[in-house]
Amino acid sequence: MAINMKGKDLISINDLTIEEIYQIFDVAKTLKEDNYIGRSHKVLEGKTLGMIFTKPSTRTRISFETGIYQLGGIGMYFGPNDLQLGKSESVADTAQVLSRYLSGIMIRTFAHSDVVELAKYASIPVINGLTDLLHPCQVLTDLFTILEKKRTLRGLKFAYIGDGNNMAHSILHGCSKVGMDVFISSPSGYKPDEQIVKNALNNAAYMGSKVVITEDPIESVKDADIVYTDVWASMGQEKEAEERKKKFIRYQVNPELVKYAKSDYLFMHCLPAHRGDEVVNEVADSANSVIFDEAENRMHVQKAIMALVM
Repeated sequence: MAINMKGKDLISINDLTIEEIYQIFDVAKTLKEDNYIGRSHKVLEGKTLGMIFTKPSTRTRISFETGIYQLGGIGMYFGPNDLQLGKSESVADTAQVLSRYLSGIMIRTFAHSDVVELAKYASIPVINGLTDLLHPCQVLTDLFTILEKKRTLRGLKFAYIGDGNNMAHSILHGCSKVGMDVFISSPSGYKPDEQIVKNALNNAAYMGSKVVITEDPIESVKDADIVYTDVWASMGQEKEAEERKKKFIRYQVNPELVKYAKSDYLFMHCLPAHRGDEVVNEVADSANSVIFDEAENRMHVQKAIMALVM
C-alpha cells in the first residue's frame, strides 16, 4: 500500500520510515524509466518550488531545477543576495511568507538550524538540499544507486573513508535505516557527531546490522561492497585545507587501499572530487566507479521526493 507523504518535510533520513525510503526508490525507478523512454510525467503541473541557495552548487541546482520542470512545475532560484533570510527578516517570517506563494521549498545552506526553523514555520514541505550537518538527498541517491547495481541493500558492507562531515552523518542514518553494515574511518578529531552515531546504533540494533567508527581505513575497506569518500575540506573550510591534507593523507582512496575491498566493490563519491587528494584517478575512473551514475540519479531521486511530498 502506498504511504501518503504529501506535505511531509525531508530534513533528515532519520525522520523517514523504511517504508517511506523504499517508496522514494520505487517512484524514482518509475520516473527514471519514464525519462529513458520519453514518457511524460507532469504530476506537479502548476506547482512552484522555491530553491534557496546560501551555498552554491552544480548538481543540486541543476538536478532540482530540471527535475521540477520535467514534473510540470516551475523552479525559482534564490541566491545568497535574493532573500533576507535571517538578516533583515527572520527565518520564521520568511517561511510564512514563502508558504503563501510556493508549493514547496528546497534549501541548501550552512546552518542546519535554519532548515529546522524554516520547516517549523512553513506550511508547505521543506526539502533539505544540504546543511553543514546533513545531506539527505545525496545519501538517498547513493542508496538508490547501490540498489540498482547490487539488487539489495540489507547485509552489504558500506565503508566511508574521510571526514566525519555531513556526508558521513547522512550515510550513518541511511545505511543503518536499511540494514547495511556501515564503517566510518576518520582521523582523530574529525569523527562524526556523537548523537548521530547514537541514532545509527539504535537503527542498527533494530535492523540487526553494524555501525563501526574507527581510525583504521583498512579495517573499514576490508571486504567492503561499497567504498565511499568525500573532500577533505568542505565549502567554508578552505582555510583548514592544508592542515587537513596532512592529517587525511593516509585516508586517500587509492589502488593500495581498495585491494582490501571485494573485487566487485562500488566506488562512490558525492562530487565534486578533488582528484589526487581524497581519491586518485585510477579509482575514480575505474570499472568499479559509479560516480556519474550517482550524479544522474540525484535528479531521479529528488524528482521522486518532490512528487511524493509536494
